[in-house]
Amino acid sequence: MALLKLAAILLAGGATLVPAATATTSTTSGAHQSAASASSTSTSVLLDCAGAPQTRPGTYMLACGDGNNYLTGVQWSTWSADSATAKATDQANDCTPYCAVGHFHGYPVDVRLDEPVPWTGHPGEQRFSRLTLDYPGARPPGMPAHFVWPLPKPANAVAGT
Repeated sequence: MALLKLAAILLAGGATLVPAATATTSTTSGAHQSAASASSTSTSVLLDCAGAPQTRPGTYMLACGDGNNYLTGVQWSTWSADSATAKATDQANDCTPYCAVGHFHGYPVDVRLDEPVPWTGHPGEQRFSRLTLDYPGARPPGMPAHFVWPLPKPANAVAGT
């Protein structure tokens, strides 16, 4: 039941991935950023809830609002301008009898980021706009074996980006 609520929140754009402290964050100085923007895009980034760019983070929070679903042990096998793939463990709260006292259960999952789009305010840079989870075996109750959803636009995005 809680996972169906999570899916509804994610599909409505009320949550996004949030990398934890183990994530690697990309930063550039103003001078370097101008030079980098002039060149072609060599990779795409994943934006967290605050709109900060992430590359190959080791942990993702899937449910920003309540923390009841997150990815751990993320091992990236590819990361390019077009897509990124990884294996991880989906830690999902069973919310039984309710989320505050529920228990987390881990499920192996294949992760894919794709459909890069231009990143508003960052000429020449792209962000991933879709996340796919494929469960090769057991999965959280109510979750389909193949789950795809669009990543929400950053709060400061312009329509269509």
